[in-house]
Amino acid sequence: MNTPDTAPMDGRIQAYLNHLARERACSPHTVSNYRRDLIALRGHVLLPGAEPDWSRVTVHDIRALVAARHRAGASGRSLQRLLSAVRGFFNFLIREGVVGANPAQGVRAPKTPRKLPEVLDVEEVGRLLEIPGDSLPAVRDRAVLELFYSSGLRLSELTALDCTQLDLEDGMVRVLGKGRKVRQVPVGRKAREALAAWLRVRSQWAAVDEPALFVARHGRRLTPRTIQQRMARRALSQGLERHVHPHLLRHSFASHILESSQDLRAVQELLGHADIGTTQIYTHLDYQHLARVYDAAHPRARRQKQNS
Repeated sequence: MNTPDTAPMDGRIQAYLNHLARERACSPHTVSNYRRDLIALRGHVLLPGAEPDWSRVTVHDIRALVAARHRAGASGRSLQRLLSAVRGFFNFLIREGVVGANPAQGVRAPKTPRKLPEVLDVEEVGRLLEIPGDSLPAVRDRAVLELFYSSGLRLSELTALDCTQLDLEDGMVRVLGKGRKVRQVPVGRKAREALAAWLRVRSQWAAVDEPALFVARHGRRLTPRTIQQRMARRALSQGLERHVHPHLLRHSFASHILESSQDLRAVQELLGHADIGTTQIYTHLDYQHLARVYDAAHPRARRQKQNS
């Protein structure tokens, strides 16, 4: 029996996946997810083994697929990704002259509550960054964590950094983000100090021909998994009683910047979000903080003690 990962690949689907990888510069993870979604679409709306005729697919077919996946327990996020894959695929087929309309254009996924990202408060971040010692691992880990929090980088962006992308004199780092879009991000004073300290000793580990900013003992670029593990261990050693990961520092960076500046557009640019709607999740975090301050401070919000 064929599974979504072993089923024979339809030529039109493969052409679209090639388009995503080569022209749109989508990540391998995105391409893999879209592949599974589109094979599921093919199996749902077309007869197995039949020569696909994508012009026969209707809006009712797409709605039936979404409903079936929803009944099977798919989350709202998974269904939104499915529809994104299907819409993009049919837009591609329109461009190629295969079909005349997009049957998924008006279909919407069921709404699900949006989960707010967790963040560290300023005191917790301070504890995390106070790594003691002058050993090479300590110096490097301080630089890694300071840069994460200073500039709000994604894990993939930080691990891909080369030394040439960092300008400590101007306090900027050039980042290659999603879709291979380049952005310039400021680097704060504490992060610059930590990075300068690391660059002074980096050659003790780095191979002569290694361009990576952050390297491991073997002299080559740090892997994402190693950074995740190092961060989790540092958090435990610094007394933080919850799992700390790179995206938690990115969330904390965004929340703290927005709370101080109230400039959503600036935070969007710093994070490299293509859609400001993605950045708006942090306004909900800020409102939660304001609500807590209000409840604690406003004389008519505080609960009065009951008279005994």
